[in-house]
Amino acid sequence: MRFCAIIKVLMISFILISCNRTEKIITNPNDYNVYLDQSQNAIADAATKRLRFWNTKIKEDSLQITALLPAADAYSQLFQTTGSIQYLKKAEMALSKSSEVAAIGRSGHLLALARNYISQHRFREAKQAAQKANRLETNNKSAKMVLFDVSMELGEYDNAQIFLDSIANQSDFNFLIRLAKWNDYKGNLDATIRNMEKARGIAESSKKTGLLLWTYTNLADYYGHAGRIKESYDHYLKALTIDPSNGYAKKGIAWIVYSYENNADEALRILDLITKSYQSPDYFLLKAEIAAFKKEDSIKKVNLERYELAVKDKQYGSMYNSHTAMLLANEYQEFDKALEIAEKEIENRPTPQSYALKAHILYLKGEYRQALDIAEKYIVNKTFEPVANFHIAQIYKANNLPEKANPIIEELTESSYELGPVVFQEITNL
Repeated sequence: MRFCAIIKVLMISFILISCNRTEKIITNPNDYNVYLDQSQNAIADAATKRLRFWNTKIKEDSLQITALLPAADAYSQLFQTTGSIQYLKKAEMALSKSSEVAAIGRSGHLLALARNYISQHRFREAKQAAQKANRLETNNKSAKMVLFDVSMELGEYDNAQIFLDSIANQSDFNFLIRLAKWNDYKGNLDATIRNMEKARGIAESSKKTGLLLWTYTNLADYYGHAGRIKESYDHYLKALTIDPSNGYAKKGIAWIVYSYENNADEALRILDLITKSYQSPDYFLLKAEIAAFKKEDSIKKVNLERYELAVKDKQYGSMYNSHTAMLLANEYQEFDKALEIAEKEIENRPTPQSYALKAHILYLKGEYRQALDIAEKYIVNKTFEPVANFHIAQIYKANNLPEKANPIIEELTESSYELGPVVFQEITNL
């Protein structure tokens, strides 16, 4: 009788575990395989055709301003859809020339150049270009929007709020997406999503594919942060119906498969297919992380080498400073090199996240007190970003401050999806 009861309990437990596993499976390869197998890139092809046309209008040393801006736009779109840094740099060249010589509409050229600089993480140059545009007083609203974006990147939050207040309009798409970003910075995720959903309504009414694509992928990210994984997945799929080649949306699905469903093999399959046609160095780091989770050292090594080879291209500039510094410190224990990069990142982008990078490297180096000083001065209560707070918890633990570390650790248990299995395991070990 006792044996039968035990068997019954085991059967019930097995059924419950099976049900929980089934509930966690929200993705279906039948939904996204058609996009992974895309051999053609319609958006890139269209951008290339536009580029050929406009390049015929641009002659060496000419002042064909009307051709430079659309050519730069085509280059920018090619960068977004292929990940190739050469296109972003070519866009910069066209915009630099047009912003220098334009007599009419110069502010628009300057703001396009500022946005290009933001993509390259050249934030101080972006600020200068946007300020020039703002002083021209011909496109002030657009200038203030870009100045808000730059201020957020530079950690100049008081300035960011001033620029945001100056463009306030609850029915304006561009205001709403920036209000969402502001609320995300303040740690109010509900308000962030609420404003992004309003922006989605405007984008859907406009039927502009660029706005829809941007809105769906960003809203998918925010849904993921909120633990609304099914909605996140659905929005990545919506983005792919607009742009079947969109590497970012595919990467988002790979993250759901890996971090939420714990299907590392399928996540790697997705990423392998993405990186055949989309070349962004950080994708190799994600593949290396998943390989580490699987304890596949050879796959991890190959992808780390591919990342390191990619970022040797000087055209990337400062775009991957944080990634490289973390890699040097975590993987190779080259702390001094990592700290040198972290200092450059702080100079370029003095945000709480940049200081968290330096503090984490100091923690890994064993300089716990110095790491604590930086954390308490520049990071604590200044960001709600889970990785930064994980590093704060590590630093508190190392300085024998469990009363400060434990509440953060407890809160981080709710961020397992966002942090991923590898980092979450480190949290459980704290």
